Amino acid sequence: MAVTRRAALSGAVALLAVAALPLSQAHAATTVFAAASATDALNDIMAAYKAASGKEVIASYASSSTLAQQIEQGAPASVFLSANTKWAKYLDDKKLLEPGSMVDLLGNELVMIAPSDSRAKVTISKDMDLAGLLGDGRLSVGDPDHVPVGQYAKGALTSLGLWAVAEPKLARASDVRGALALVERGEAPLGIVYSTDAAVSKGVKTVATFPQESYEKIVYPAALVKGADADAKAFYSFMTSSPVAKEIFAKYGFSTK
Repeated sequence: MAVTRRAALSGAVALLAVAALPLSQAHAATTVFAAASATDALNDIMAAYKAASGKEVIASYASSSTLAQQIEQGAPASVFLSANTKWAKYLDDKKLLEPGSMVDLLGNELVMIAPSDSRAKVTISKDMDLAGLLGDGRLSVGDPDHVPVGQYAKGALTSLGLWAVAEPKLARASDVRGALALVERGEAPLGIVYSTDAAVSKGVKTVATFPQESYEKIVYPAALVKGADADAKAFYSFMTSSPVAKEIFAKYGFSTK
């Protein structure tokens, strides 16, 4: 799989940030590398786990592509939660995940958002006037070259015959939360994010939901990184199997197995 120059640079910068952590912070606790869209739910799950076990867990959030490349480059991750199967498989193919540990943990939906005070009326179909809705503005989305939400969005827009209109108008963000922020700040009139991201923001509103048949099913695989210790395995079990974690994920709008 070819890695884009932009994604590689992003991964290198993020890895430097991880490497700059004091050794005690980088290694004292189980470290989860998780897709940015899982931020709020996983923060609550880590807090619940600490309350139950007394064990500290820390997380690094970014696009799945960036995180996978950090892991490939030796970043101290114990658990990986990806927003698509592509990047989990990328690491598995390189023998960087614990054999047999990968599970399809979560599902999500793709929505179009606008600033909360927007009067935009959107019906997603092959006949929608996307250019007219955007006007002189741009469509905020994770970079389709490497960010899962952008790749799902490209698939949806392509299936609807809208990609040729959308591509030159994209505001490409480094992850889904970056795409969300552009719309929150009013820097883009429309954006495409996961429904869970739209739900946690007071600065945007969902104006339309993409037909599920228009894009590849959204799946979040979770896996243990090769060499994960007993503490990491205990948290991984809690995150993937406990009723508490399942309830928290559902609270934030994720579908669970």
